[in-house]
Amino acid sequence: MAYATRALGALGDPTRRIIFERLAKRPRAVGELARGLPISRPAVSQHLAVLKAAGLVTDRADGARRLYRVDLAAIDAIRAWLDQFWDRTLDAFKAEAESH
Repeated sequence: MAYATRALGALGDPTRRIIFERLAKRPRAVGELARGLPISRPAVSQHLAVLKAAGLVTDRADGARRLYRVDLAAIDAIRAWLDQFWDRTLDAFKAEAESH
């Protein structure tokens, strides 16, 4: 639960969601992520730090820059957390349908 809280909290910011969605397509460097956003490169770096602290993205050195990518294990963990609610909903629906 704590992991999901951190991850969903990090994605609560619209700019971080945009950054996360861009990274979901492919790994990118800060400069590329900053293009087209109404914020500075340092601000993008700060958003990436939040996403990284939440366990949503990882980074690696690529020469003089860092490439960021979505951590697929994070996506699996969030999905598993959300699935528990879906499973409960389906079970309740089934029970209601069978009671009539």
